[in-house]
Amino acid sequence: MVHLSVTPEVSLADSPVKICASGLAPAQLVTLHASLTDERGVKYTARAFYQANQNGEVDVAEASALGGNYTGVWSMGLFYTLKAEKMFHRLLKRDVTGSPFYVQISLFNSTVIVPLPTHEPLATSTVERWYTAPGVERIPIKSGWVRGALFLPPGSGPFPGLIDLFGGAGGLIEFRAGLLASKGFAVLALAYFAYDDLPQTLEVVDLEYFEEACKLLLKNPKVRGPGLGIIGLSKEAEIALAMSTFLKEVVASVCINGPTILSTPLHFHDVSIPGASYPSEKILINEMGLATIFDCVGHPLDEKYEVSTIPVEKAQGHILFVVGEADQSFNSRAFAEAALA
Repeated sequence: MVHLSVTPEVSLADSPVKICASGLAPAQLVTLHASLTDERGVKYTARAFYQANQNGEVDVAEASALGGNYTGVWSMGLFYTLKAEKMFHRLLKRDVTGSPFYVQISLFNSTVIVPLPTHEPLATSTVERWYTAPGVERIPIKSGWVRGALFLPPGSGPFPGLIDLFGGAGGLIEFRAGLLASKGFAVLALAYFAYDDLPQTLEVVDLEYFEEACKLLLKNPKVRGPGLGIIGLSKEAEIALAMSTFLKEVVASVCINGPTILSTPLHFHDVSIPGASYPSEKILINEMGLATIFDCVGHPLDEKYEVSTIPVEKAQGHILFVVGEADQSFNSRAFAEAALA
């Protein structure tokens, strides 16, 4: 009898899952198919093709995928290659405390690229992928200027404090904060434009707003001082780097795929740094209609950008640059190397 095991059935979204099929014929060709539907009704799918071993088993942690959304041995490949059936949608958990993503794993005989009603799975299993662990508390924040959501682990603490800045589209994105709180951090997911009563567009980076957010977080009795950490992605990595440079409260930063040159003017008390202007005529639009600004941004050590460069040499804390070289927004490797030079 064919059996499909996907364990654990309930886990955090960044935790590994073990997928094993048994009861197959030796060398049988099968398809493992993953699917989920997000909170907006958009379906995401992935598939990989495997050949059972001589015992009629497929262990995804050991077997090599022959094709599909990936090849080779990748134990979490079915989860990390999930793609929307509609163009230009990104898998993003919005309600991070109230519900999980339900991921259905199906096992089909032979090669099945798109399952049809006539394709009867040999076995199926559904797992829950949560973005907060049991006991994590979410507290909406609307204090002074500051807007966001505070995630606290269970217990009295005190816990190391983090401010989470995510993406350059504005609003409030909370899923990473929920996962970090599940690891024992007190995390403030911080909005700074296009949310609640904040400005709808980002015309200037007012670092005093972020200073107030730091002080607010450190005043919480469950947060361990005297310093805190920042994690930022893309535009927010730029802001995280500025916070590391100018705010004494920040003792560690993680900057993911971000520049060291300000693209938006920055003000902080008596400090003003102009934003750099980039040649928009170098924007490239691909065959899918997607634009890349990769070639608009010159080398970070170019003298014309000096006035807009964050003086990272003044930073007192630790900084980790995370570089994804497939990024089509910034040459983040060049920026990281320039900062370390």
